[in-house]
Amino acid sequence: MKKDSILIVDDQPGVRRLLLEALRQAGFRVFQAASGEEGLQKIISEKPSLAILDMKMPGMSGVEFLRELHRRAWSLPIIVVTAYEDKDLAEQARKLGVQYFLHKPFDLSHLYHLVDIALAQQCYPDLEVLTG
Repeated sequence: MKKDSILIVDDQPGVRRLLLEALRQAGFRVFQAASGEEGLQKIISEKPSLAILDMKMPGMSGVEFLRELHRRAWSLPIIVVTAYEDKDLAEQARKLGVQYFLHKPFDLSHLYHLVDIALAQQCYPDLEVLTG
């Protein structure tokens, strides 16, 4: 089993379940949160290697979640999953350190590829990454 752990922060139970099952099958330890607030608590308690974040959630949005990570100086790779082509939202996420985006609907092979790249980038920060 891989030692890396992944936190899924998404308000949609079906999306969380799909990601949870796919990532566990790939050998990751996976935690999930239904809100940004719950996600912040899971980061404290579980210390994941990577987070997969939905941008459009009730309560704390994905951007607010990213701002809170930035405010607390917490650093971990984030993959943003979104069904919306919102260039302003994507730019805000980039300014808050997000490098990886996955658009719904997505192929699981693309998810695995982005996870591998994000985790490799965390281990080797000078690695040049192309995310296509």
